[in-house]
Amino acid sequence: MAEKQKYTKEGFQKLNDEYEYLTKVKREEVKTAIAEARSFGDLSENSEYDEARNEQAKVESRIKELEELIRNAEVTSDEDIDESIVGLGSYVKIIKNGVEIEYSIVGSNEANPFENKISDMSLVGKSLIGKRAGDEIEVKTNAGQVVIKVLEVSRAK
Repeated sequence: MAEKQKYTKEGFQKLNDEYEYLTKVKREEVKTAIAEARSFGDLSENSEYDEARNEQAKVESRIKELEELIRNAEVTSDEDIDESIVGLGSYVKIIKNGVEIEYSIVGSNEANPFENKISDMSLVGKSLIGKRAGDEIEVKTNAGQVVIKVLEVSRAK
């Protein structure tokens, strides 16, 4: 049995949206591409056919992966979020090494540092869980020891 993965409502919706797109749109596009490539003749030297079949394999693999992720998802509802304490689904404003940063705390499969979405299992994310505005913590990271002060906690935007 696969381990449950935590998701915010937004992250879970993205999984479902991708699944719907792949099963209803992309799968049909690939079928059409395969049929068109077959019409070109000899399949043994047909690069369009090979490419379409490879694309089909990628799409079907991702669909199976998404089905597994969706089946084993644990979604945090808005009711589970205490807006005064950092947790999954929280938005937190902090000062780290003198720099003000805003993060959304998300499940590990949703993390995206370019969007300031950090995992609840990351070094910084894990240390923020359970903290409140005004709390100050020291976190040992890969870059060394950092001091973090929590300025604000609210529901993720």
